[in-house]
Amino acid sequence: MNFKLSASILFAVNTMAITAAQAHVTIQERTAVQGAYHRAAFKVGHGCEGSPTVKVVIDLPEGLVGAKPMPKAGWQVSTEIRPLAQPYDSHGKAVTERVARVTWSGGSLPDAHYDEFVMQFQVKADAGVLWIPVDQICEKGRNPWLEVPQTGTETRGLKFPAARFDVLAPAKSEHKHH
Repeated sequence: MNFKLSASILFAVNTMAITAAQAHVTIQERTAVQGAYHRAAFKVGHGCEGSPTVKVVIDLPEGLVGAKPMPKAGWQVSTEIRPLAQPYDSHGKAVTERVARVTWSGGSLPDAHYDEFVMQFQVKADAGVLWIPVDQICEKGRNPWLEVPQTGTETRGLKFPAARFDVLAPAKSEHKHH
């Protein structure tokens, strides 16, 4: 096999891998420091086998608190509140509940387009990887982006991996907001 043909095959394989990676629901800025407030844009890159997306449901792990979804033209947004297992203090007030689920519905995102579903939250989780389940409902079918790797962070082999979010430990010199 000559070099030119090998390079073409390598390019095609890399392109397919990139395309497959873009097919998942991902978080645009997937890294945040523990204690920080974070803007998370969940990117939906396609519908369900050609069918338009009509609902996006995001379940937030308990370590992400104070979630506020961004309104989206043409969509209704709703939240589900649940009690916290471990309350925390915010500006001298005890916080005992959190937004655990955010749902955008009533719109229509054609398969040929992509869009972002945005929210902000505070990162209270310990440093490490969090997996955020996203259920993408379409006119016909759904893409349940709910799978989490058994060990580690490798999603290869998972048909519908959850969105990965990395929490970093704060630097020793960082000032924490109280």
